[in-house]
Amino acid sequence: MEKIIVNGVKKLRGEVNISCAKNSILPIIAATILCPESIVINNAPMLEDVEVICKLLRELNCEVDFSKIDDKLKINTSNINPIDANTELIRKMRASFLIMGAMLARFGYCKLSLPGGCNIGSRPIDLHLKGFKLLGADIIMGYGFVEVKTKKLIGNRIYLDFPSVGATENILMAAVLAEGTTIIENAAQEPEIEDLARFLNKMGANIEGAGRGKITIHGVKDLKGIEYTPIYDRIEAGTFMIAAGITNSTIKINGVNEEHLRPVIEKLKECGLVFSEYKNNSIIVDGSRIKKAVDIKTLPYPGFPTDMQAQMMSLLSVTEGTSVITETVFENRFMHVTELARMGANIKIDGRTAIIEGVPQLTACEVKATDLRAGAAMILAGLVADGQTEIGDIYHIDRGYVNVEEKFRKLGADIYRIDV
Repeated sequence: MEKIIVNGVKKLRGEVNISCAKNSILPIIAATILCPESIVINNAPMLEDVEVICKLLRELNCEVDFSKIDDKLKINTSNINPIDANTELIRKMRASFLIMGAMLARFGYCKLSLPGGCNIGSRPIDLHLKGFKLLGADIIMGYGFVEVKTKKLIGNRIYLDFPSVGATENILMAAVLAEGTTIIENAAQEPEIEDLARFLNKMGANIEGAGRGKITIHGVKDLKGIEYTPIYDRIEAGTFMIAAGITNSTIKINGVNEEHLRPVIEKLKECGLVFSEYKNNSIIVDGSRIKKAVDIKTLPYPGFPTDMQAQMMSLLSVTEGTSVITETVFENRFMHVTELARMGANIKIDGRTAIIEGVPQLTACEVKATDLRAGAAMILAGLVADGQTEIGDIYHIDRGYVNVEEKFRKLGADIYRIDV
């Protein structure tokens, strides 16, 4: 077992390079199943989640090769077996369930165990299955598994009760090769949805409206192999913006699409951070000014992202005044509150609302990463805590951040990993 050790209090300086988006590359890898030709993904981040979904494809007899020299991920699914996927791998990572739409489109059949992932709340697959059913698939639910099959997928109008990212992606992939036109209404609008559609269109799909609430997919007969570079990871970029704020530092972040981070940037400006020199996908973040308490409500994009909630809570824990965070996306995403409280944070929970009274100083202690973004929040808190913070269960962090301690060390943080 490994732990991350953080010694505070350190100021940061310099610049950091942001990796490609975890939430973009995972559905893109799943979408390679739709095409029997070779596909190359550039600048691929070798995260734990990426390795899991690549292992899953290998289990299905796909060729998957990653070059550490140039970070190119080469995938060929021409010999894929349309069989039951490995149960353990599906349970290990929720995004593995995204292969269902692609498998259904290509083979008319898929059987998977019910998905796992971070324990941050209920994330049912009913919207995925609703979409498949409206496209003409038969659904069989068993003990711990779901099976979908069809003789032919036919385009249809699909309204999502909630703008689910996973359901939008899965239905989008299923509809690409369906006969006729599919319209997804109340679709998720996240930048990663638009990126997936851009990838599919480059392969020969005919998708309009991705990134807006209504997506139109005109089915095509086949797709071709391509080379593609996914978008930058807006959540990683936002995490380093908060790192500048919580350590009263100024850093340059390379790999930022300002529009993708507009809700986060505006809230951090309200808090007291200053942003300047946005050009060539880079931005300078000055966190040296006095911070002010702010109120936040997480919402589906283009609202404030739930994936930035835990990191913001670390910042607000040491910001003078009373801040309020309301979590509307997941009902169990305050598990990091207990860990922050161990470090001296003053946070009270009332249902889906957290009330944060800023304290002058956090105190280092042993904590754990209760989920992916909570792990990032623990690192941020450790950067300003008095003493040495030991973070356990860091496999969660490795699911979403590439070489996280190395990136922070290059900025001047005293952070390293140990085996215990």
